[in-house]
Amino acid sequence: MATTVKVRGMILGQGRPKICVPIVAAATAEIVAAAEELKSLPADIVEWRADWYEDLADLDRVLDTLRQLRQALGEDLPLIFTIRTKKDGGQADLPTDVYIALCQAVAGVPGADLLDVEFSAGRETVMAVVETVHQNEKKAIISSHDFFRTPEVKEMIGRMQKMQEWGADITKTAVMPKSRKDVLKLLTATLMMQEQYADRPMITMAMAGQGVISRLSGEIFGSCVTFGCAGQASAPGQLQVEELDRILETIHRGLGG
Repeated sequence: MATTVKVRGMILGQGRPKICVPIVAAATAEIVAAAEELKSLPADIVEWRADWYEDLADLDRVLDTLRQLRQALGEDLPLIFTIRTKKDGGQADLPTDVYIALCQAVAGVPGADLLDVEFSAGRETVMAVVETVHQNEKKAIISSHDFFRTPEVKEMIGRMQKMQEWGADITKTAVMPKSRKDVLKLLTATLMMQEQYADRPMITMAMAGQGVISRLSGEIFGSCVTFGCAGQASAPGQLQVEELDRILETIHRGLGG
């Protein structure tokens, strides 16, 4: 039922999950250096976690760093721009109007291909960003993070359906499991969403150690992207990108890919 999304020649929602590697450095020089290193790793997508950036409040510096980052990555690697707020496990503490303005400004210039906007910001904020993203022919990820619990299956599905209604090109759900049953809830919600409700790609994961299996099994249950790290992780439970690539390829071959 779910359709695919194409970004810079890469198709999300088809084949094995794509590997996204976040950049979480604070300074421009460190961000550019990390991008140069990523080109030699098995990364399919790069995410700039701009909430780690030391000059996030300076729009001109943000846009200049984005320009340098795109130049370092070259033309092939898709780039996600993300400002993760503290309440959703990130570093940023921004007024809503500043958050919207930053996202809209990034959407309006070359560089990032996808923008991540937080579901918890509410419909008005999400729609303000998503509309600008689409006006500039880019893709929107609407993401939801539960760092202290795993909601019930029905709640997770309902949340992803609402993300679709709000215009997400890709939905994203991350939860914190307290038990193995919680991991099964996440996988069940993913599978049910794929088979019954999804009309676009989705990303799901259970975080921390118990949730690692969810980062590896997307091709089976329906998650189109998994996050790996090259050095510092941006969320608990991420594997190093080389190891993640080997495991995903083994599973892909086992499935007949």
